[in-house]
Amino acid sequence: WYTDALEYWSEAPATINGMLGGFGSVTNVEAKGSMEFMSEYVRGKKGARNILKVPPRIDTQYACDCGAGIGRVSKHFLLKVFNKVDLVEYTPKFIKHAEKVYLANERRNGRIGKFICLGLQEFEPEEEKYDLIWCQWVLGHLKDDDLVKFFQRCKKGLKPNGLIGVKDNVAKFGYCFDKDDSSVTRSDEIFKGLFQKAGLRLLKEATQHGMPDGLYEVKM
Repeated sequence: WYTDALEYWSEAPATINGMLGGFGSVTNVEAKGSMEFMSEYVRGKKGARNILKVPPRIDTQYACDCGAGIGRVSKHFLLKVFNKVDLVEYTPKFIKHAEKVYLANERRNGRIGKFICLGLQEFEPEEEKYDLIWCQWVLGHLKDDDLVKFFQRCKKGLKPNGLIGVKDNVAKFGYCFDKDDSSVTRSDEIFKGLFQKAGLRLLKEATQHGMPDGLYEVKM
């Protein structure tokens, strides 16, 4: 399963279009959606006369980009919010492109902590390191049991009050398997069952708007 996925992605070009299956044009709209979704947790909630009503839940020191590819999500979202980001990616050529080309300036400026070439089924974050662990369009490559274990390891990698963010395609019912890239699209109900099994508590959910017609619903 995991080897098949690695072989598939090793053939994909190390470009934004390659990361998004030809839908590179969605980058700006979906990054904006992610920032709006996370805003209350990093900036707090403001009430009348712009007075801070609820303080930020998390710091903006350190995030982890899981299934980072060439670093598209890091560049367009995470590095606009967090001081430093680690990237975790299974496909060697993508992580190399991120380090040498796509995020080369950010690396030189000390904004990138580590480029980690590893599958999420093996990734074990350092304890209490991250304010946010963000998983976007990648969890379909993990089997259910491995996903639960991954979430449990991620919990240990969070600072107090830290968050795990998930952004992914959602099927209407059950599972939809893709044999080409060895991935599965899960229903909302299945995702929530796995969160619960891992001991996670759901704080917020939203749908990403502005995506092209004919695609799965994208939820955070």
